[in-house]
Amino acid sequence: MQTEIRDQAGLAAANGDPNSGEHLDIKQPGFVEADTVAHCGNSLAGLFAWSITMTDICTQWTECRAVWHKASPGIVAQVKDIEANMPFRLLGFDCDNGSEFLNNNLKAYFSEKKKVHVDFTWTRSRPYKKNDNAHVEQKNWTHPRQLFGRDRLDFPQLIPLMNDLYANEFSLLRNHFFPNFKLHEKVLIRSRYRRKYQQPITPYQRVLESTFVSDQKKQELRDLHTTLDPILLSKT
Repeated sequence: MQTEIRDQAGLAAANGDPNSGEHLDIKQPGFVEADTVAHCGNSLAGLFAWSITMTDICTQWTECRAVWHKASPGIVAQVKDIEANMPFRLLGFDCDNGSEFLNNNLKAYFSEKKKVHVDFTWTRSRPYKKNDNAHVEQKNWTHPRQLFGRDRLDFPQLIPLMNDLYANEFSLLRNHFFPNFKLHEKVLIRSRYRRKYQQPITPYQRVLESTFVSDQKKQELRDLHTTLDPILLSKT
């Protein structure tokens, strides 16, 4: 069985404004956007660290991992790790047209996944339409860039250290304690859009509000949340 890679143009048209990158009717967690960030400093020459960012459209739950030179085996390994650490099942994966995503290794993994979960979808953005991935593009700035800046990270020994920080303190701090806005509606008035936003809450709170997340998983998150100290996480 092969996994079909659908073009984002059709998905966007079905889920919102086809030119906005907004998926207004996705109310179930599990549909994520993915992108990579280069920690290259001022030059793309040579080998250096990359970060992969995956953000859930419904809850805004975001996870990041580091890879060395975005080689496809490393990308697949980190996608699996992020998937294992998300509080809901991965239902859809949307990415750009980069070779780190459109390759045989990731295709093989998603093909095996689709044999078990036939409702899984894999989509890609349209060429030269960066706003198709607007959610994850925003998180590229608020997560990898604000944490590691724009310096060049060209020592492979840094990768496990970056991933330890991403998977633990940084993920807990951002997902449990940082509220963010979500678009409620967008209305075209004459030639301009007027946007209204929901009350900002954390991804953790959105997961608890979702009827698609099991009570057991919600209770696990509540138990974890009571043990967390945002000030200590931030210092760490």
